[in-house]
Amino acid sequence: MKHPLRRCALAALIGALAPVLYMPHDVVAQSTAATLRGTVTADGSPVPGAQVTASNTATGLSRSAIAGAGGQYQIPGLPPGTYQVQVIADGQVSSRTVRLQVGQNATLDLAAATGTAPADAQTLEAVQVVGTRIVETKTSEVGDYVSPRQIEVLPQASRNFLSFAETVPGVQFITASNGTTQLRSGAQNANATNVFIDGVGQKNYVLKGGITGSDQSRGNPFPQSAIGEYKVITSNYKAEFDQISGAAVTAVTRSGTNEFEGDFFWDRTDDQWRASTPQELEQGEKVQSADEQYGVSFGGPIVRDLLHFFVAHENKSIVSPREVVPGENVRPDELPPFLREQVRTFNAPFESDLYFGKLSLAPGDAHLFELSFRRRDEQDLQELGGVNVESRASNLAFEETRVDLRYQFSGTDWLNDAHITYEEAFFNPQPAATGIGRIYETDAQVPTERNGRVVLRTGGTANFQRKGQEGYSFQNDLTWFGLEGHTLKAGFKYKQVDVSSLERLPIQPQYYYNLEESLTVPNRVEFSALLPGAPASIVSENRQYGIYVQDDWDVTERLQLNLGVRYDYEETPAYREFVTPSDLAATLRGWSNLQNADYDIGNYISDGRNRSYFKGAWAPRLGFSYDISADADESRVVFGGAGRSYDRNLFDYLALEQVKLAYKPYTYIFDTGRFPCTPGEGTCLAWDERYLDPAELEALAAANPNLGGEINLLNNDLDTPYSDQFSLGIRDTWGDWNVSGTLVRVIGKDGLYFRLGNRHPDGSFRNNDGTWGGLPWDQGVPGYGNLILVDNGIETRLNSVLLSAEKPYTEASGWGVTVAYTYSDASENRQNAAAQDEHYLLDYPSIDGQPFYTSLGVPRHRLVATGIYDLPWGITASAKLTLATPNYLSGTNCYDAPDANHCFWESVRPDTTFGQKQLDIALEKTIQVGEDFRFRIRGDVFNVTNARNYTQYDTWKGDPGEYNARYLTRSGTEILWPPRTFKLSFGMSW
Repeated sequence: MKHPLRRCALAALIGALAPVLYMPHDVVAQSTAATLRGTVTADGSPVPGAQVTASNTATGLSRSAIAGAGGQYQIPGLPPGTYQVQVIADGQVSSRTVRLQVGQNATLDLAAATGTAPADAQTLEAVQVVGTRIVETKTSEVGDYVSPRQIEVLPQASRNFLSFAETVPGVQFITASNGTTQLRSGAQNANATNVFIDGVGQKNYVLKGGITGSDQSRGNPFPQSAIGEYKVITSNYKAEFDQISGAAVTAVTRSGTNEFEGDFFWDRTDDQWRASTPQELEQGEKVQSADEQYGVSFGGPIVRDLLHFFVAHENKSIVSPREVVPGENVRPDELPPFLREQVRTFNAPFESDLYFGKLSLAPGDAHLFELSFRRRDEQDLQELGGVNVESRASNLAFEETRVDLRYQFSGTDWLNDAHITYEEAFFNPQPAATGIGRIYETDAQVPTERNGRVVLRTGGTANFQRKGQEGYSFQNDLTWFGLEGHTLKAGFKYKQVDVSSLERLPIQPQYYYNLEESLTVPNRVEFSALLPGAPASIVSENRQYGIYVQDDWDVTERLQLNLGVRYDYEETPAYREFVTPSDLAATLRGWSNLQNADYDIGNYISDGRNRSYFKGAWAPRLGFSYDISADADESRVVFGGAGRSYDRNLFDYLALEQVKLAYKPYTYIFDTGRFPCTPGEGTCLAWDERYLDPAELEALAAANPNLGGEINLLNNDLDTPYSDQFSLGIRDTWGDWNVSGTLVRVIGKDGLYFRLGNRHPDGSFRNNDGTWGGLPWDQGVPGYGNLILVDNGIETRLNSVLLSAEKPYTEASGWGVTVAYTYSDASENRQNAAAQDEHYLLDYPSIDGQPFYTSLGVPRHRLVATGIYDLPWGITASAKLTLATPNYLSGTNCYDAPDANHCFWESVRPDTTFGQKQLDIALEKTIQVGEDFRFRIRGDVFNVTNARNYTQYDTWKGDPGEYNARYLTRSGTEILWPPRTFKLSFGMSW
């Protein structure tokens, strides 16, 4: 079948390619390149016809422009770096040297030289101003820059370049207790972020985390030694940014220069260089741990001013402790001896290798070719710690390869930037040990419910997956500034990517025991089996189309409007063409429990023709900036904007419908005294020791392949999640200081959530008169198992105040400071039972009408301050201070309920001043050996005060009328990592 949208996209492709085919000739990616613009004057009058040339002092790259009638000039597509800007007018020459940042629209007004000396007689170096950084104030975007100096000097426990992003207000770089990291902004979780490297998005289409490799990884997404600098935009980005509804990070990689340069680093810390954790103090023994990193980078000319190369490799090796902490506020001394002895600390090893290579070819001022390659290999022992004992570990392997071929071509008043890319990224966890799993639970909130709350997980893990993406893309961006006062940009992207999901959960049978009843007789078992004839892996040949146009319109000297609109469209055949098995469809349509249900099951049954792709992803982006300074010098600018931005639905969620029909999960319940059922009815069995044999369970599944198997069904009319963003702020420069304040409102909508589709025989969701309990878990689909429905509905709301102050570091002053303060009033309508990315809502019939809870993981107040100071004798000192009020936690309140059927969830916060308090410092000594060789020795101390940032609190308020005396008191020893830790580093540069 031919799609009109596909034909439209093809027409747009041809239209966007036309300038490349028919126009004469510039450089670096739209979202990473800088634009230099301004006015050339002499004695206060404009100088039309003046020639302005910007030359990169490191690579020799040169771009020129001719000033218009009003003296205005504009040079786009400049890679971040230091430039000598030369003005030639009436045979005279003058120049300045400036520093341009990634993606910056920099205003530089230039004064033409006066006098009689000819241009070729000038000594340009005599009038240079070395490395002056231009401050960008006239933009509607909400965000800021991370400089190379900050990356190089600030304290950092890991070489994850994204960790510096939290120096920008509104952003959190979160390191979990197990060492995994994520970047999030506002009330939305990490899935909403995207990182653009050299203009190419690194989006994860299958798994959580925002970008590939960020789901459950302790590793780094990119070798830090290959990152030049980057910009963080928290909201109101322009139309060129796609597949995003949270924060955008746009980074530029390093390139070789005309000088051969290299660098080597090594750093290490271990258990002898850190303080004991609270649990280690209780145990009286420190667990061995180590964190070691090393790497090398090298670059230079192959042909000076023409062809350059750059390569980098970084290795990361971690052996870190994992603390087992019983769940549900159960103390270790309350456990039976064989479980109590497993509540201790274990080691979890991790190994990662990152490789990067880049070739840059500039055959003339109008052309730039870049070919870059990236490889990432990780091995990690995970699922240790918390409620998981040592035997629950899984081996997680992650592999990623990306290739990017870029060609940039410029003319007198336009710039074209094209990319052809290839990507392959696969996530593959599997059990580290074989054997059945045992999960020990305490009672559910309603004691008669069989599904309890986990205290400890022992035995073999349930986890086996292989999920990933592989494909190619072509994107093209054209910028035209031939119309005075306008910078017009248009672009398109076409991507063909195969997304796949193989999931067998659980791969090993999992037996559930209630601690209040028996340690030897389980009340249920969960296992999986491949349905005969079903594909083991679900693969979808997705196609993505995106097109946009935007205009940066200088209405007056003071007022600029940023007007843009973007449209995206994606085809996911695995979703659209799926056909609900006929026997299942017939059973669902004839199921009497649904006759009076609060939903129409027909909205979830697919015949392969009644689903459509979402076509409404039109995203307007509007912004303004107005210069209110007395001299119109952009020293004080009011800015703001409003816009919509679409993200995407993760294939991991879309594939579950078929995944659950391939390796089908089964749940069989056992007749016990505490949880009675009638053996032989449905999935109820009388307990027998033979059911501990996986072969017996497979025989149960073979005898009735559908009975007990969970069914997941997607809504036939799913939309794509998006956010609406509004901002209003002011930027000001006070001498060397740059300050800003911004009010932000972000509303996120249409996130996917999973709900229970089971209903009681009368069609009701509860069999009591309350708002709690009475759920139809024992009312599965006849002949099958429980029914889970997938719909749009998650909504987040954020009202935020962002304040920043920066005195940029310069060699002349020898110091620099940044301060970022964020106030967040964040809420969401999802049940906060597990984590901030929770997408299951199983305690209520739907999300409609649900109250908004204060968001988990978003502190009300957060301050991040950094400082850099050059001491005598070649020593540089730096520091980073993080202060945050406690995160909200998910609480259960039965105390204020009239009875156990009217309990409710609520967001609660421990009564402590700080949820996070951490001061990090670093000292680095540089020793110059000869003219070109430098040796570095450095020490970092993290969490100098050894602040105990505890994360576990008792959030059960109590039974009706019976207050829990331990409510909101600390219930465990787990802390935010790290305790006070010293790290030693050595490095060499040449």
